[in-house]
Amino acid sequence: MRNSTHRPWTKASKLALVSVAALAATSALATELWDPHLNTLPRTAEERARIDAATAAPTDFSTPQPFEDLSAGAATVRVRANADAFSQPSTNISFEQELDFKVGNGLFKKIWVSSPSSTLASDGLGPLYNARSCQRCHIKDGRGHTPKGGDDNAVSLFLRVSIPGPPDAAPAEIADYIATLPEPTYGGQMQDFSLAGHPAEYRLDITYKEIPVTLSEGESASLRDPTYAAADLGYGPLHPDAMLSPRVAPQMIGLGLLEAIPVSDLLAKADPEDADGNGISGRANMVWSIEFDQPMMGRFGHKAGLPTVMEQSAAAFAGDIGISNPLYPAPFGDCTPAQPHCVEALHGDNDVRGYEIDQIGMDLVAFYSRNLGVPARRDAADPEVLRGKEVFHASGCAACHTPAHVTHRMPDRPEHSFQLIWPYTDLLLHDMGEGLSDNRPEARATGREWRTPPLWGIGLTERVSGHTQFLHDGRARSLLEAILWHGGEAQTARDAVVSMPKADRDALIRFLESL
Repeated sequence: MRNSTHRPWTKASKLALVSVAALAATSALATELWDPHLNTLPRTAEERARIDAATAAPTDFSTPQPFEDLSAGAATVRVRANADAFSQPSTNISFEQELDFKVGNGLFKKIWVSSPSSTLASDGLGPLYNARSCQRCHIKDGRGHTPKGGDDNAVSLFLRVSIPGPPDAAPAEIADYIATLPEPTYGGQMQDFSLAGHPAEYRLDITYKEIPVTLSEGESASLRDPTYAAADLGYGPLHPDAMLSPRVAPQMIGLGLLEAIPVSDLLAKADPEDADGNGISGRANMVWSIEFDQPMMGRFGHKAGLPTVMEQSAAAFAGDIGISNPLYPAPFGDCTPAQPHCVEALHGDNDVRGYEIDQIGMDLVAFYSRNLGVPARRDAADPEVLRGKEVFHASGCAACHTPAHVTHRMPDRPEHSFQLIWPYTDLLLHDMGEGLSDNRPEARATGREWRTPPLWGIGLTERVSGHTQFLHDGRARSLLEAILWHGGEAQTARDAVVSMPKADRDALIRFLESL
Protein backbone atom coordinates (compact mmCIF):
# COMPACT_ATOMS: atom_id res chain seq x y z
CA MET A 1 0.00 0.00 0.00
CA ARG A 2 1.55 3.27 -1.08
CA ASN A 3 0.99 6.78 0.18
CA SER A 4 2.01 10.09 -1.30
CA THR A 5 4.31 10.76 1.65
CA HIS A 6 6.53 7.81 0.77
CA ARG A 7 9.38 7.93 -1.70
CA PRO A 8 8.64 6.08 -4.95
CA TRP A 9 10.43 2.85 -5.60
CA THR A 10 13.86 3.12 -7.11
CA LYS A 11 15.13 0.76 -9.78
CA ALA A 12 17.40 -0.72 -7.11
CA SER A 13 14.58 -1.52 -4.71
CA LYS A 14 12.62 -3.23 -7.48
CA LEU A 15 15.66 -5.29 -8.47
CA ALA A 16 15.98 -6.43 -4.86
CA LEU A 17 12.82 -8.51 -5.32
CA VAL A 18 14.64 -10.86 -7.66
CA SER A 19 16.99 -12.22 -5.03
CA VAL A 20 14.54 -12.85 -2.17
CA ALA A 21 13.79 -16.47 -2.97
CA ALA A 22 17.47 -17.37 -2.82
CA LEU A 23 18.17 -15.51 0.38
CA ALA A 24 17.63 -18.52 2.63
CA ALA A 25 20.55 -20.31 1.04
CA THR A 26 23.21 -17.61 0.99
CA SER A 27 24.17 -14.26 2.42
CA ALA A 28 26.31 -13.44 -0.61
CA LEU A 29 23.33 -11.62 -2.07
CA ALA A 30 23.36 -9.10 0.78
CA THR A 31 23.47 -5.64 -0.72
CA GLU A 32 22.49 -2.22 0.50
CA LEU A 33 19.63 -2.31 -1.99
CA TRP A 34 17.52 -3.99 0.68
CA ASP A 35 16.63 -0.82 2.53
CA PRO A 36 14.03 0.85 0.28
CA HIS A 37 12.72 2.91 3.22
CA LEU A 38 16.05 4.70 3.64
CA ASN A 39 17.78 7.29 1.46
CA THR A 40 21.37 6.11 1.79
CA LEU A 41 24.81 6.82 0.40
CA PRO A 42 27.28 4.04 -0.48
CA ARG A 43 30.25 3.41 1.77
CA THR A 44 33.76 3.99 0.54
CA ALA A 45 36.57 1.45 0.99
CA GLU A 46 38.14 3.76 3.57
CA GLU A 47 34.88 3.93 5.52
CA ARG A 48 34.50 0.17 5.36
CA ALA A 49 37.93 -0.27 6.89
CA ARG A 50 37.11 2.18 9.67
CA ILE A 51 33.85 0.37 10.37
CA ASP A 52 35.54 -3.02 10.52
CA ALA A 53 38.10 -1.67 12.99
CA ALA A 54 35.49 0.05 15.17
CA THR A 55 33.22 -3.01 15.40
CA ALA A 56 35.90 -5.69 15.71
CA ALA A 57 35.73 -8.00 18.72
CA PRO A 58 37.87 -6.76 21.59
CA THR A 59 41.13 -8.46 22.51
CA ASP A 60 42.07 -6.27 25.48
CA PHE A 61 39.66 -6.33 28.40
CA SER A 62 41.68 -4.13 30.72
CA THR A 63 40.10 -0.90 29.47
CA PRO A 64 36.87 0.03 27.63
CA GLN A 65 36.86 0.18 23.85
CA PRO A 66 36.88 3.63 22.23
CA PHE A 67 33.43 5.30 22.40
CA GLU A 68 31.95 2.27 24.20
CA ASP A 69 30.24 4.57 26.71
CA LEU A 70 28.28 6.25 23.89
CA SER A 71 25.72 3.49 23.38
CA ALA A 72 23.96 5.36 20.56
CA GLY A 73 26.84 7.39 19.18
CA ALA A 74 26.02 11.09 18.94
CA ALA A 75 22.37 10.29 19.74
CA THR A 76 23.28 9.02 23.24
CA VAL A 77 21.46 10.74 26.11
CA ARG A 78 22.63 11.32 29.67
CA VAL A 79 21.46 8.87 32.30
CA ARG A 80 18.57 10.10 34.39
CA ALA A 81 18.14 8.93 37.94
CA ASN A 82 14.36 8.57 37.65
CA ALA A 83 11.82 6.63 35.59
CA ASP A 84 12.21 9.02 32.64
CA ALA A 85 15.52 7.42 31.63
CA PHE A 86 13.98 6.00 28.40
CA SER A 87 11.79 9.02 27.58
CA GLN A 88 14.35 11.56 26.37
CA PRO A 89 14.78 12.69 22.76
CA SER A 90 18.02 11.70 21.07
CA THR A 91 20.68 14.29 21.84
CA ASN A 92 21.42 15.10 18.21
CA ILE A 93 17.97 15.95 16.88
CA SER A 94 17.52 19.59 15.89
CA PHE A 95 15.64 22.22 17.88
CA GLU A 96 12.87 22.16 15.26
CA GLN A 97 12.62 18.37 15.48
CA GLU A 98 12.09 18.56 19.23
CA LEU A 99 8.59 19.91 18.53
CA ASP A 100 7.83 16.92 16.32
CA PHE A 101 9.15 14.66 19.08
CA LYS A 102 6.91 16.28 21.69
CA VAL A 103 3.81 16.14 19.49
CA GLY A 104 4.58 12.50 18.67
CA ASN A 105 4.93 11.86 22.40
CA GLY A 106 1.49 13.37 22.91
CA LEU A 107 0.00 11.00 20.36
CA PHE A 108 1.88 8.08 21.93
CA LYS A 109 0.31 8.94 25.30
CA LYS A 110 -3.14 9.87 23.95
CA ILE A 111 -6.05 8.10 25.63
CA TRP A 112 -8.43 7.05 22.85
CA VAL A 113 -12.19 7.06 23.40
CA SER A 114 -15.13 5.32 21.78
CA SER A 115 -17.12 6.69 18.85
CA PRO A 116 -19.11 8.83 18.46
CA SER A 117 -17.46 11.46 20.61
CA SER A 118 -17.24 15.22 20.75
CA THR A 119 -13.45 14.81 20.74
CA LEU A 120 -13.27 13.84 17.08
CA ALA A 121 -9.48 13.73 17.04
CA SER A 122 -9.43 11.08 19.76
CA ASP A 123 -12.33 8.74 19.01
CA GLY A 124 -12.30 5.34 17.33
CA LEU A 125 -11.18 3.09 20.18
CA GLY A 126 -11.81 -0.64 19.69
CA PRO A 127 -14.44 -1.95 19.81
CA LEU A 128 -12.02 -4.65 21.02
CA TYR A 129 -8.64 -3.60 22.35
CA ASN A 130 -5.70 -4.40 24.62
CA ALA A 131 -4.99 -0.84 25.76
CA ARG A 132 -6.28 2.69 25.27
CA SER A 133 -2.90 4.19 24.42
CA CYS A 134 0.59 3.18 23.34
CA GLN A 135 1.93 4.33 26.71
CA ARG A 136 -0.40 1.96 28.59
CA CYS A 137 1.66 -0.99 27.31
CA HIS A 138 5.08 0.65 26.89
CA ILE A 139 4.96 2.26 30.33
CA LYS A 140 7.48 5.12 30.47
CA ASP A 141 8.69 3.79 27.09
CA GLY A 142 10.01 0.70 28.86
CA ARG A 143 9.11 -2.96 29.15
CA GLY A 144 5.70 -4.32 29.94
CA HIS A 145 5.11 -6.68 32.83
CA THR A 146 3.26 -9.84 33.72
CA PRO A 147 0.07 -9.56 35.82
CA LYS A 148 0.85 -8.96 39.47
CA GLY A 149 -2.26 -10.70 40.78
CA GLY A 150 -5.29 -9.28 42.54
CA ASP A 151 -6.81 -6.43 40.56
CA ASP A 152 -3.83 -6.16 38.19
CA ASN A 153 -4.73 -7.22 34.65
CA ALA A 154 -2.67 -8.30 31.68
CA VAL A 155 -2.15 -4.86 30.13
CA SER A 156 1.22 -4.98 28.29
CA LEU A 157 0.99 -8.78 27.91
CA PHE A 158 -1.35 -10.45 25.41
CA LEU A 159 -1.67 -13.54 23.24
CA ARG A 160 -1.01 -13.57 19.52
CA VAL A 161 -3.02 -16.22 17.72
CA SER A 162 -3.00 -17.87 14.29
CA ILE A 163 -3.71 -21.15 12.55
CA PRO A 164 -1.65 -23.05 9.97
CA GLY A 165 -2.25 -21.77 6.46
CA PRO A 166 -2.23 -23.45 3.05
CA PRO A 167 0.93 -23.18 0.93
CA ASP A 168 -0.60 -20.51 -1.30
CA ALA A 169 -0.91 -18.24 1.75
CA ALA A 170 2.88 -17.78 1.74
CA PRO A 171 4.45 -15.10 -0.50
CA ALA A 172 6.06 -16.87 -3.42
CA GLU A 173 8.96 -14.41 -3.33
CA ILE A 174 10.15 -15.47 0.15
CA ALA A 175 11.86 -18.82 0.60
CA ASP A 176 11.04 -20.92 3.69
CA TYR A 177 8.06 -18.76 4.58
CA ILE A 178 5.71 -20.65 6.93
CA ALA A 179 2.12 -19.95 5.93
CA THR A 180 -0.30 -18.99 8.68
CA LEU A 181 -3.72 -17.36 8.80
CA PRO A 182 -5.51 -15.34 11.48
CA GLU A 183 -7.68 -17.43 13.78
CA PRO A 184 -11.14 -17.37 12.07
CA THR A 185 -13.02 -15.91 15.05
CA TYR A 186 -10.42 -14.04 17.07
CA GLY A 187 -8.13 -12.64 14.38
CA GLY A 188 -4.41 -12.09 14.87
CA GLN A 189 -4.33 -11.38 18.59
CA MET A 190 -6.61 -11.73 21.58
CA GLN A 191 -8.12 -8.51 23.01
CA ASP A 192 -9.07 -8.60 26.68
CA PHE A 193 -10.90 -5.25 26.77
CA SER A 194 -13.98 -4.05 24.91
CA LEU A 195 -16.42 -1.18 24.64
CA ALA A 196 -19.80 -1.33 26.35
CA GLY A 197 -22.10 -3.77 24.61
CA HIS A 198 -19.26 -5.88 23.21
CA PRO A 199 -17.89 -8.91 25.04
CA ALA A 200 -14.14 -8.97 25.53
CA GLU A 201 -12.47 -11.81 23.67
CA TYR A 202 -10.89 -13.52 26.66
CA ARG A 203 -9.21 -13.35 30.02
CA LEU A 204 -5.55 -14.35 30.21
CA ASP A 205 -4.81 -17.06 32.76
CA ILE A 206 -1.21 -17.80 33.69
CA THR A 207 0.01 -20.49 36.03
CA TYR A 208 3.64 -21.03 36.93
CA LYS A 209 5.63 -23.95 38.19
CA GLU A 210 9.10 -23.52 39.64
CA ILE A 211 12.06 -25.33 38.11
CA PRO A 212 15.18 -25.49 40.31
CA VAL A 213 18.60 -25.01 38.69
CA THR A 214 21.84 -25.95 40.42
CA LEU A 215 24.75 -23.58 39.84
CA SER A 216 28.43 -23.87 40.66
CA GLU A 217 29.84 -23.22 44.13
CA GLY A 218 26.68 -24.24 45.93
CA GLU A 219 24.46 -21.58 44.35
CA SER A 220 21.01 -22.29 42.97
CA ALA A 221 18.29 -20.53 41.04
CA SER A 222 14.64 -21.16 40.25
CA LEU A 223 12.90 -20.61 36.94
CA ARG A 224 9.17 -20.02 36.67
CA ASP A 225 7.73 -22.06 33.82
CA PRO A 226 4.46 -20.51 32.58
CA THR A 227 1.34 -22.13 31.19
CA TYR A 228 -1.05 -19.82 29.36
CA ALA A 229 -4.78 -20.23 28.81
CA ALA A 230 -7.37 -18.09 27.04
CA ALA A 231 -10.21 -18.22 29.56
CA ASP A 232 -13.79 -16.87 29.42
CA LEU A 233 -13.86 -16.81 25.62
CA GLY A 234 -16.38 -14.22 24.51
CA TYR A 235 -17.09 -15.45 20.97
CA GLY A 236 -17.04 -19.21 21.15
CA PRO A 237 -14.27 -21.78 21.04
CA LEU A 238 -10.93 -21.27 19.37
CA HIS A 239 -10.11 -23.15 16.19
CA PRO A 240 -8.75 -26.62 17.12
CA ASP A 241 -5.43 -25.76 15.42
CA ALA A 242 -5.09 -22.35 17.09
CA MET A 243 -1.52 -21.44 18.03
CA LEU A 244 -1.17 -19.00 20.92
CA SER A 245 1.93 -17.00 21.79
CA PRO A 246 2.35 -14.59 24.73
CA ARG A 247 4.04 -11.27 24.00
CA VAL A 248 5.06 -8.57 26.48
CA ALA A 249 5.65 -5.01 25.31
CA PRO A 250 9.39 -4.35 24.69
CA GLN A 251 11.35 -1.19 25.53
CA MET A 252 11.23 1.57 22.92
CA ILE A 253 14.72 3.12 22.91
CA GLY A 254 16.99 3.31 19.87
CA LEU A 255 14.50 2.01 17.30
CA GLY A 256 15.53 4.45 14.56
CA LEU A 257 19.15 3.40 14.91
CA LEU A 258 18.23 -0.29 14.69
CA GLU A 259 16.26 0.54 11.55
CA ALA A 260 19.33 2.30 10.11
CA ILE A 261 21.76 -0.65 10.38
CA PRO A 262 22.50 -1.73 6.78
CA VAL A 263 20.76 -4.97 5.97
CA SER A 264 23.94 -6.08 4.22
CA ASP A 265 25.79 -5.94 7.54
CA LEU A 266 23.08 -7.98 9.25
CA LEU A 267 22.89 -10.59 6.50
CA ALA A 268 26.67 -10.94 6.52
CA LYS A 269 26.33 -12.32 10.06
CA ALA A 270 23.68 -14.88 9.07
CA ASP A 271 24.90 -18.48 8.98
CA PRO A 272 21.80 -20.63 8.46
CA GLU A 273 23.79 -23.81 7.77
CA ASP A 274 26.33 -23.14 10.56
CA ALA A 275 29.14 -23.19 8.02
CA ASP A 276 31.70 -22.10 10.60
CA GLY A 277 30.72 -24.92 12.97
CA ASN A 278 30.30 -22.74 16.05
CA GLY A 279 26.76 -23.94 16.74
CA ILE A 280 25.22 -20.55 15.93
CA SER A 281 23.05 -20.39 12.82
CA GLY A 282 21.30 -17.04 12.77
CA ARG A 283 18.78 -16.40 10.01
CA ALA A 284 17.07 -13.27 8.75
CA ASN A 285 13.32 -13.16 8.99
CA MET A 286 12.05 -12.00 5.61
CA VAL A 287 8.55 -10.56 5.70
CA TRP A 288 6.14 -8.94 3.29
CA SER A 289 6.02 -5.19 3.86
CA ILE A 290 2.56 -3.72 3.33
CA GLU A 291 4.16 -0.27 3.52
CA PHE A 292 6.38 -0.91 0.48
CA ASP A 293 4.54 -3.86 -1.08
CA GLN A 294 7.65 -6.00 -1.32
CA PRO A 295 9.74 -8.40 0.78
CA MET A 296 12.01 -6.83 3.38
CA MET A 297 14.06 -8.02 6.31
CA GLY A 298 12.11 -8.08 9.57
CA ARG A 299 13.72 -6.19 12.46
CA PHE A 300 10.98 -5.40 14.99
CA GLY A 301 8.88 -7.55 17.27
CA HIS A 302 9.98 -10.57 19.28
CA LYS A 303 10.23 -12.68 16.10
CA ALA A 304 11.30 -9.81 13.80
CA GLY A 305 7.91 -9.93 12.11
CA LEU A 306 7.83 -6.30 10.93
CA PRO A 307 10.41 -4.42 8.84
CA THR A 308 10.13 -0.73 9.78
CA VAL A 309 9.25 1.48 12.73
CA MET A 310 6.34 2.90 10.75
CA GLU A 311 4.88 -0.51 10.04
CA GLN A 312 5.40 -1.67 13.62
CA SER A 313 3.63 1.45 14.90
CA ALA A 314 0.74 1.12 12.48
CA ALA A 315 0.22 -2.55 13.31
CA ALA A 316 0.14 -1.73 17.03
CA PHE A 317 -2.44 1.01 16.54
CA ALA A 318 -4.69 -1.41 14.65
CA GLY A 319 -4.20 -4.54 16.74
CA ASP A 320 -3.68 -3.16 20.23
CA ILE A 321 -6.03 -0.15 20.23
CA GLY A 322 -8.35 -0.72 17.25
CA ILE A 323 -7.30 2.53 15.55
CA SER A 324 -7.38 2.65 11.74
CA ASN A 325 -4.49 4.20 9.84
CA PRO A 326 -3.25 4.35 6.23
CA LEU A 327 -1.48 0.97 6.45
CA TYR A 328 -4.26 -0.80 8.40
CA PRO A 329 -7.44 0.96 7.24
CA ALA A 330 -10.10 -1.26 8.84
CA PRO A 331 -11.94 0.98 11.35
CA PHE A 332 -12.85 -2.02 13.51
CA GLY A 333 -9.26 -3.07 14.20
CA ASP A 334 -8.74 -6.80 14.66
CA CYS A 335 -12.44 -7.74 14.62
CA THR A 336 -13.37 -10.58 12.25
CA PRO A 337 -16.48 -11.42 10.20
CA ALA A 338 -17.36 -13.89 12.96
CA GLN A 339 -17.86 -10.83 15.20
CA PRO A 340 -20.44 -8.88 13.11
CA HIS A 341 -21.51 -6.48 15.86
CA CYS A 342 -17.89 -5.48 16.30
CA VAL A 343 -17.38 -4.96 12.56
CA GLU A 344 -20.59 -2.92 12.26
CA ALA A 345 -20.03 -0.75 15.34
CA LEU A 346 -19.68 3.02 15.09
CA HIS A 347 -16.14 4.13 14.33
CA GLY A 348 -14.17 7.34 14.08
CA ASP A 349 -12.83 7.57 10.54
CA ASN A 350 -15.69 9.50 8.92
CA ASP A 351 -14.37 12.95 9.86
CA VAL A 352 -11.71 15.12 8.26
CA ARG A 353 -8.92 12.72 9.31
CA GLY A 354 -9.95 10.04 6.82
CA TYR A 355 -8.54 7.47 9.26
CA GLU A 356 -8.76 7.37 13.03
CA ILE A 357 -5.11 8.41 12.97
CA ASP A 358 -3.97 9.90 9.66
CA GLN A 359 -0.61 9.86 7.94
CA ILE A 360 0.52 13.07 9.60
CA GLY A 361 -0.19 11.55 12.99
CA MET A 362 1.57 8.33 12.06
CA ASP A 363 4.63 10.24 10.85
CA LEU A 364 4.83 12.02 14.20
CA VAL A 365 4.44 8.81 16.22
CA ALA A 366 7.08 7.10 14.07
CA PHE A 367 9.45 10.05 14.51
CA TYR A 368 8.97 9.90 18.27
CA SER A 369 9.53 6.15 18.30
CA ARG A 370 12.67 6.43 16.16
CA ASN A 371 14.21 9.08 18.38
CA LEU A 372 13.75 7.89 21.93
CA GLY A 373 17.29 8.24 23.19
CA VAL A 374 19.51 5.44 24.45
CA PRO A 375 21.16 6.26 27.81
CA ALA A 376 24.94 6.25 28.08
CA ARG A 377 26.80 3.28 29.54
CA ARG A 378 27.52 3.30 33.24
CA ASP A 379 30.76 2.14 34.87
CA ALA A 380 32.32 0.90 31.62
CA ALA A 381 35.81 1.15 33.17
CA ASP A 382 34.92 -0.61 36.43
CA PRO A 383 37.20 -3.66 36.87
CA GLU A 384 34.32 -6.03 37.64
CA VAL A 385 32.37 -4.74 34.60
CA LEU A 386 35.42 -5.28 32.40
CA ARG A 387 35.80 -8.82 33.75
CA GLY A 388 32.12 -9.41 33.05
CA LYS A 389 32.60 -8.15 29.51
CA GLU A 390 35.43 -10.65 29.05
CA VAL A 391 33.18 -13.44 30.38
CA PHE A 392 30.41 -12.30 28.01
CA HIS A 393 32.71 -12.75 25.02
CA ALA A 394 34.44 -15.91 26.26
CA SER A 395 31.11 -17.62 26.92
CA GLY A 396 29.91 -17.01 23.37
CA CYS A 397 27.16 -14.50 24.21
CA ALA A 398 28.51 -12.03 21.62
CA ALA A 399 27.93 -14.58 18.84
CA CYS A 400 24.27 -13.49 18.81
CA HIS A 401 24.32 -10.30 20.88
CA THR A 402 26.63 -8.51 18.43
CA PRO A 403 27.95 -5.54 20.41
CA ALA A 404 28.51 -2.84 17.78
CA HIS A 405 27.23 -1.69 14.40
CA VAL A 406 27.63 1.40 12.23
CA THR A 407 24.51 2.81 10.64
CA HIS A 408 23.93 3.89 7.03
CA ARG A 409 24.92 7.31 5.77
CA MET A 410 21.53 9.03 5.36
CA PRO A 411 21.36 12.67 4.17
CA ASP A 412 17.73 13.08 5.24
CA ARG A 413 18.15 11.45 8.68
CA PRO A 414 21.35 13.00 10.06
CA GLU A 415 20.43 12.04 13.62
CA HIS A 416 20.78 8.35 12.66
CA SER A 417 23.46 8.72 10.02
CA PHE A 418 26.85 6.97 10.27
CA GLN A 419 26.69 6.37 14.01
CA LEU A 420 28.78 3.81 15.89
CA ILE A 421 26.19 2.17 18.14
CA TRP A 422 26.31 -0.58 20.78
CA PRO A 423 22.91 -2.34 20.82
CA TYR A 424 24.19 -5.90 21.46
CA THR A 425 22.01 -7.60 18.86
CA ASP A 426 22.32 -9.10 15.39
CA LEU A 427 18.54 -8.74 14.77
CA LEU A 428 18.60 -12.32 13.45
CA LEU A 429 16.48 -15.32 14.36
CA HIS A 430 18.00 -18.03 16.55
CA ASP A 431 16.69 -21.38 17.76
CA MET A 432 16.36 -20.88 21.51
CA GLY A 433 15.38 -24.42 22.38
CA GLU A 434 12.22 -26.16 23.46
CA GLY A 435 12.00 -24.38 26.82
CA LEU A 436 11.32 -21.01 25.15
CA SER A 437 9.38 -22.39 22.17
CA ASP A 438 5.92 -20.98 21.59
CA ASN A 439 5.26 -23.45 18.74
CA ARG A 440 3.86 -20.60 16.64
CA PRO A 441 5.67 -19.59 13.43
CA GLU A 442 5.79 -16.03 12.14
CA ALA A 443 6.90 -15.50 8.53
CA ARG A 444 10.19 -17.48 8.33
CA ALA A 445 10.56 -17.76 12.10
CA THR A 446 9.77 -21.23 13.46
CA GLY A 447 8.13 -21.87 16.81
CA ARG A 448 11.58 -22.22 18.40
CA GLU A 449 13.16 -19.12 16.86
CA TRP A 450 13.32 -15.63 18.34
CA ARG A 451 15.01 -12.42 17.31
CA THR A 452 18.07 -11.53 19.38
CA PRO A 453 16.78 -8.70 21.59
CA PRO A 454 18.92 -5.57 21.98
CA LEU A 455 20.57 -5.34 25.39
CA TRP A 456 21.26 -1.60 25.52
CA GLY A 457 19.51 -0.02 28.47
CA ILE A 458 18.73 -3.40 30.05
CA GLY A 459 20.38 -2.41 33.32
CA LEU A 460 17.90 0.47 33.72
CA THR A 461 14.81 -1.74 33.46
CA GLU A 462 14.00 -1.63 37.15
CA ARG A 463 14.49 2.15 37.29
CA VAL A 464 12.14 2.72 34.35
CA SER A 465 9.60 -0.09 34.66
CA GLY A 466 9.71 -0.95 38.34
CA HIS A 467 10.55 -4.60 37.75
CA THR A 468 13.23 -6.92 36.40
CA GLN A 469 11.19 -9.13 34.07
CA PHE A 470 12.75 -10.27 30.81
CA LEU A 471 12.26 -12.49 27.73
CA HIS A 472 9.32 -12.40 25.33
CA ASP A 473 6.73 -13.09 28.03
CA GLY A 474 8.38 -11.67 31.12
CA ARG A 475 8.86 -15.09 32.72
CA ALA A 476 12.43 -14.34 33.81
CA ARG A 477 12.53 -12.36 37.07
CA SER A 478 16.19 -11.44 36.76
CA LEU A 479 18.97 -11.28 34.20
CA LEU A 480 20.36 -14.54 35.55
CA GLU A 481 17.02 -16.30 35.04
CA ALA A 482 16.87 -14.94 31.48
CA ILE A 483 20.28 -16.48 30.77
CA LEU A 484 19.28 -19.80 32.33
CA TRP A 485 16.26 -20.06 30.00
CA HIS A 486 18.57 -19.99 26.96
CA GLY A 487 18.70 -23.25 25.02
CA GLY A 488 19.14 -24.40 21.44
CA GLU A 489 21.92 -22.41 19.83
CA ALA A 490 22.61 -20.71 23.18
CA GLN A 491 22.79 -23.93 25.22
CA THR A 492 26.60 -23.96 25.31
CA ALA A 493 26.76 -20.36 26.51
CA ARG A 494 24.07 -21.03 29.12
CA ASP A 495 25.89 -24.10 30.42
CA ALA A 496 29.11 -22.11 30.67
CA VAL A 497 27.34 -19.61 32.92
CA VAL A 498 26.00 -22.43 35.11
CA SER A 499 29.44 -23.96 35.65
CA MET A 500 31.69 -20.90 35.81
CA PRO A 501 33.03 -19.58 39.12
CA LYS A 502 30.54 -17.50 41.08
CA ALA A 503 32.77 -14.43 40.83
CA ASP A 504 32.67 -14.62 37.02
CA ARG A 505 28.90 -15.13 37.02
CA ASP A 506 28.48 -12.08 39.24
CA ALA A 507 30.78 -10.08 36.98
CA LEU A 508 28.75 -11.08 33.93
CA ILE A 509 25.54 -9.80 35.54
CA ARG A 510 27.34 -6.63 36.60
CA PHE A 511 28.42 -6.09 32.98
CA LEU A 512 24.87 -6.54 31.71
CA GLU A 513 23.59 -4.10 34.30
CA SER A 514 26.05 -1.52 32.95
CA LEU A 515 24.56 -1.61 29.46
